[in-house]
Amino acid sequence: MDYLELVKKAYEGMENAYVPYSKFKVGAAVLTKSGKVYTGCNIENASYGATNCAERTAIFKAVSEGEKEIEAIAIVSATEDYTFPCGICRQVIREFGKGCKVIIAKGLEYRVFDLNEILPYDFGPEDLLEDK
Repeated sequence: MDYLELVKKAYEGMENAYVPYSKFKVGAAVLTKSGKVYTGCNIENASYGATNCAERTAIFKAVSEGEKEIEAIAIVSATEDYTFPCGICRQVIREFGKGCKVIIAKGLEYRVFDLNEILPYDFGPEDLLEDK
């Protein structure tokens, strides 16, 4: 799948956003190593801490279906600017997509980043200490 198609899938995912508080719709689409695509949207909650971002929704859907390797993720919003993932989402992307491409779009115009460009000096499973 090319990146423009992944961006379009992210916009499809955004349509289901539940944002009664912020009114800030975000959509994401994850391309897994197996070639499957999972979409996600942000889902708000009156208890703000229970809110889930679009990126994590898409990734968690993929992981819940057995997909644990991300090739690329596209992120879009209803704004007229690029919307980058928050810090928590960057860390979740890293957990399942070390070295993946991050596509940030506004309309059908998009920019492609390596994950390490937006999350330098990352931390992952290999950095954990093993029990001795």
